[in-house]
Amino acid sequence: MRDILASLETVYRELFPQLNLRQWSSFIYTWLTQSHFDPTHSGRVSMDHLMKLVTTALEWTYEARETDVRAETLENAASLLVLRRDTFRIIDGDGPNHDVPPAESASVAQASEMEKDQGDQNQDERAPSNEVQKAMPQPTKSVKCTFSGVVPIDLQQFLDSGIHLVECPDCTSTSSLSPHNGILRFKSHNRRKTRSLSTEPRWAKREMIWAAVGE
Repeated sequence: MRDILASLETVYRELFPQLNLRQWSSFIYTWLTQSHFDPTHSGRVSMDHLMKLVTTALEWTYEARETDVRAETLENAASLLVLRRDTFRIIDGDGPNHDVPPAESASVAQASEMEKDQGDQNQDERAPSNEVQKAMPQPTKSVKCTFSGVVPIDLQQFLDSGIHLVECPDCTSTSSLSPHNGILRFKSHNRRKTRSLSTEPRWAKREMIWAAVGE
């Protein structure tokens, strides 16, 4: 785990000149071997949980214009990972006090009000019979992929390769990325239902390492 943290320090050195993630090795190991993340008590840290924890802390540190991750920031990111370990996503710039956005809250309130109004109408007028409902095709709900946010690819290598397409390591969706303020970010996206068989040149994560493939 210390080797991975050391590699991340190198990748993000330009953005965080004083970055020292290895000093938090014991803290991170303790958090990520709790029963929430290690139910079999194997004592091993999941690479997925480690990257989500560190990249979220780095995201908040960048938004705060700080040069190194603070213990408080790392602890808040770890707490969020515990609370949302099944639906966790990287939060661009929302910070450790992230909550439901006002726009989303308003939408929920509107929906609740509409349901209340509809409930006052006659049931025969507002809904088809049970038989008709069963016969009608139900829309498929899109599921968001858990991977999004900062992609730890060396920026110079990315630019030198001339390849801008990046593959999601979770669902193999691809997206064309461009660096913003020296950072590559993979946007939130719907999870693919089938694995991609694409052979076109792209950046992909193989054996925990990002590399250009399909060339």
